[in-house]
Amino acid sequence: MAAYFIAQYVVKDPALYGEYQKSAGPTIAASGGELVSFDAASETIEGTPPGPQTVILKFESTEAAKAWYQSAAYQAVVGKRLQATDGFAVMSQSMNLGG
Repeated sequence: MAAYFIAQYVVKDPALYGEYQKSAGPTIAASGGELVSFDAASETIEGTPPGPQTVILKFESTEAAKAWYQSAAYQAVVGKRLQATDGFAVMSQSMNLGG
């Protein structure tokens, strides 16, 4: 079952975020992930988001998504995103009825 990594945030440090982007992309590809959406100006229709930027990555399974996130390669760069942004990220399965 497909799984998605969804991050929603505001970029506080564009230079540091740019460094993150250059380093993170290869880790996604190496893990079989796919960039589904990158929107620097998402339109909020409900609630109060932390910022306008939304990123959605697709992996073949939750295990694959977690393996990417926990990989040494991604852990070596994720700190830059965490420093450069304020927001949140979630893992979501394509169909999870919560059973």
